[in-house]
Amino acid sequence: MQRVSRSWTVPPRAAGVAALLLVLVAAAPGLAACQDSPGEPVPIRIATGSPTAVYHAFGRSLAGILNRELPGVRASVVVTAASAENMRLVGAGQAELGFTQADVLPTDREEHPSVLAVARVYDDLLHLVTMAGGPVRSVADLRGRRVSVGAPGSGTEVTATRLLEVAHLGGDAVRRERLGLDDSVAALRAGRVDAFFFSGGLPVRGVGELAAGSAVRIVDLGEWTEPLRRSYREVYVSRDIPRSVYGVEPVTTVANPNYLVVRADLPEPLVREVTRLLMERRAELAAAHPAAGRMSPRSAIATAPLPLHPGAAAWYRSAKP
Repeated sequence: MQRVSRSWTVPPRAAGVAALLLVLVAAAPGLAACQDSPGEPVPIRIATGSPTAVYHAFGRSLAGILNRELPGVRASVVVTAASAENMRLVGAGQAELGFTQADVLPTDREEHPSVLAVARVYDDLLHLVTMAGGPVRSVADLRGRRVSVGAPGSGTEVTATRLLEVAHLGGDAVRRERLGLDDSVAALRAGRVDAFFFSGGLPVRGVGELAAGSAVRIVDLGEWTEPLRRSYREVYVSRDIPRSVYGVEPVTTVANPNYLVVRADLPEPLVREVTRLLMERRAELAAAHPAAGRMSPRSAIATAPLPLHPGAAAWYRSAKP
């Protein structure tokens, strides 16, 4: 394998940016080193999550925008278990971009030196879903019951496990299943679990489809925000799920921010362009999922404990009025 140069055909107004991207992308480790021909585009793999969850909808829309507006780039989405796996993939150079919950991020920067942030994108809300006629009306009612806590490697599993711990339902107090969203929905419908957790931006398509065809209850989790903040991090906040989202009784739940993260070794001009399109195409992204429409340059820069990639930081500085 060897690095090769390539030429991009671009609109005149984008020629300067594309030329600079061409030089730096060709020099980026892992991006151009394995290209077989000068015409082969640069891959941008976006680690997402379940096909019926928000990360996937957001990622597919973003990939379409990058493919349309960045000549020489081939963006695609990768279906994953979500946050924790996405961090692993980006950190290992197996994806260039990925979505993650803030509570999955290490407090020690040295644990993921190869991952930086592009933006804070929206908040994930933790859903505890059960059948409306069932016995689960509170977190305490989960004791001894079968509960899906999310897929291995997901942010849902991290948040749900922490909530069960602060609710004194750790260890074997709950009969845990580790299922992704789609499998959790199927298991609840079939009676194989009594409830499931899922963390996602509103609305979560899989939960909405379940609520449209079955009488379900979303359990109020508002009382657990402060215990989680005390025991873990202050990233947790309380957010409402109104009746209008799923057509069920409104509740308050636990939420935490989501970030779009990036390989630290991606060239600054490329990440700057990704950041620009992420912010300037918010309306298009929101058409794919409403959660994407909640982004703004002002909130996007709040990505602690991850620093912004220099390319992202440069765009935010230039975007200031």
